[in-house]
Amino acid sequence: MPRMHVVIFEGTRWHTFAPISLSRPLFTLATGMSTLLDKQLRHLRPTRLSLWVRPEMEAYCRERIVPTLNIPCEINKPLDEEPALMVSARTVHFGRYEYPPHDAVIADEDRVRSARVTMPGLSWEDVWNRTPRWMTIFDLPRGADQSRMVESLWDLIHWNEESLIEDATQLESTTRDGAAPSKPAGPYHMVRDDDVWLGKDAKLSPGCVLDATSGPVVIGDGATIGANAVIDGPVYIGPYAVIKPLSHMRPGTSIGTACRVGGEVCESVILDYSNKSHDGFMGHSYVGKWVNLGAGTTTSNLKNTYGEISVQVGGQMIPTGRRFLGALIGDHAKTGILTRLPTGCYIGFASMLTGRGFAPKFLPSYTHWTENGSEAWHLEKAIEVAQRTFARRDREWTPVDEQLMRYAQQAALGIEK
Repeated sequence: MPRMHVVIFEGTRWHTFAPISLSRPLFTLATGMSTLLDKQLRHLRPTRLSLWVRPEMEAYCRERIVPTLNIPCEINKPLDEEPALMVSARTVHFGRYEYPPHDAVIADEDRVRSARVTMPGLSWEDVWNRTPRWMTIFDLPRGADQSRMVESLWDLIHWNEESLIEDATQLESTTRDGAAPSKPAGPYHMVRDDDVWLGKDAKLSPGCVLDATSGPVVIGDGATIGANAVIDGPVYIGPYAVIKPLSHMRPGTSIGTACRVGGEVCESVILDYSNKSHDGFMGHSYVGKWVNLGAGTTTSNLKNTYGEISVQVGGQMIPTGRRFLGALIGDHAKTGILTRLPTGCYIGFASMLTGRGFAPKFLPSYTHWTENGSEAWHLEKAIEVAQRTFARRDREWTPVDEQLMRYAQQAALGIEK
């Protein structure tokens, strides 16, 4: 394959993925068993990579992303004389990308999905400010669509089942001698065990059911499936996650690394180190990192009228086109026991819910809600709680973690007003 420089850029629509995007670049959003970036790299096959992000995300990329890559990667560096494939961070790829032989663009109205360009000096600031130079890309010949453009978190929720299946096709289905890998014997039940993958040291407790009839079931290294839990694929349980006894993980669900999850979960994405340890239903939801949902916390994901669900962000009501949508929950949010989350609710970054009755449909970041109303949840207190949470999980707190929390507060002020 010839050399190809791929540039993945955030662009100006990152805020439409709040509250999750307040604390991470768009291409790190989880989908299926991986991230948008994982899928982009798998199908684009770059020999060189550039990431163009908000300046506040540069340190995050250098500390958390660049060390994990096996190709050269630079952050926010302008183009040189080499041709480059510009790819929106919002693209999700389900198949091998075929490179155009000449400069060309794939665009949705006034938004670039991908473009092969030769434009030395073009920078992330051109993208961000939509400069005249950036806009000349729309004059290039048009290419054929080879990806989807994600417009919202509910797109990722809706496509998660398909994404899980696509990711599972990348797993090794045979051993080196061509035989199917054997499953350890035990007091549990598997249905279509050829589509069940067990990571190293995964623990299956007595009575649990792994049912791959409707799609693959993938259990990560060191994960634990509790007694009499039912896993209906397609489902991904990340490394060292714990699924509590008597739980039901339904199709289209992705559980991140070291999460602790109980109750019933359906078509939802829960990011790393988040807890929903107790009974309660969660459906069609997207949950950030380091979230803790108290016992009995339950989401509504369907209106009694079966009508379209809208999401409130600040003073704006956003129609979703969806009949099923639960909660969008930012990193470090916490709920008290028996919290009831309304259909299509927005729970901001580092928010705290300890009130009785239905929670608000929209709760801004850094807000504490009780039965007496809402008040500010102070940044320094939130950082103190986050540091304590990291220590409980034996995780190192770094300056990047604190910088992200401070940035999220400032970014939320402009988005959630």
